[in-house]
Amino acid sequence: MKQKSTFPTLIFISILLIAAGLLYRFGEQWLHLLLLYLSGATWAREIVSNLPVAQKLALRFVAGETVDDAIDAARALNNQGLLATMDFLGESVTSAADAVAARDEILRLLDRIHDTGVNANVSVKLSQLGLKISPELTHENMRQILERARQHNNKIRIDMEESAVTDATLVIYRKLRDQDGFGHRVGIVIQAYLHRSEEDIRQLVDEGAWVRLCKGAYAEPHDVAFAQKADTDANFIKLTHMMLSPKARQNGVYLGVATHDEAMIGAATSYVQAENYPANAFEFQMLYGIRRELQESLVKKGYQVRVYIPFGTAWYPYFMRRLAERPANLWFFISNYLRA
Repeated sequence: MKQKSTFPTLIFISILLIAAGLLYRFGEQWLHLLLLYLSGATWAREIVSNLPVAQKLALRFVAGETVDDAIDAARALNNQGLLATMDFLGESVTSAADAVAARDEILRLLDRIHDTGVNANVSVKLSQLGLKISPELTHENMRQILERARQHNNKIRIDMEESAVTDATLVIYRKLRDQDGFGHRVGIVIQAYLHRSEEDIRQLVDEGAWVRLCKGAYAEPHDVAFAQKADTDANFIKLTHMMLSPKARQNGVYLGVATHDEAMIGAATSYVQAENYPANAFEFQMLYGIRRELQESLVKKGYQVRVYIPFGTAWYPYFMRRLAERPANLWFFISNYLRA
């Protein structure tokens, strides 16, 4: 059935067509910045969230809207030898009630993982649990989540968001890990494109932390983050080596190398092979629906691979960040809209 064309929708599609033009004229960096802006724009979310073609394309990257959808996706991945981490989508809530509702949904998710026996842990965003409302509320919500994870012998990873909340995120992480005694049951994410990340990793190595290292997917100013991909890549490799070093191993560090970039994967595998690092002492992490053949090939080579499974109705910001990462996804979106 033909989609109904509204004036706001046509404006949005026009912006994406302009973005495609920017890609050809100025390169991927401009397209990347525009799409990251749109990922946080309320007006754009309202338009795109109601586009059937966007909802359909989002299912390439999102397992579905319900806990059962995520459980089914995890079970299918487990059957292929892949591990999973689940993310109930949502961020930057503006009311305590919404933060508590998100906490309760994550508690239900932990119960379902336990009841079904799928091999999966859980990733959370602190802004979904009230970080921009009250650090105390966020800490209490996380404490309850981690208590439930402890009951079920599971783990929780705290996702990293924009640089404005990096310090607050690390403060809550360390309080939960050390003062509240959750230890390695709680982990953290570090983004390689931030200038500060080398020092953050240095401290986390000393602390023997459980860390996911990714490149970063938020729009940041140049004084905060590397502007060039090559610089981010070089820092990613440097930080990977730091987290896989003999000192890190001795301190009990466990690293998730989160990338689809074969150059970054090659840098990690070359290092662990040269250092005789056990394949089960770290893991690669990739996103649901992206580079499935690469995920499977790494498993066949004996490496652990964990797939990040997002689910829920609040899929728009996540979806737009995936478009920003790969221009081919944008072309697929536009072409499907125009054919509809």
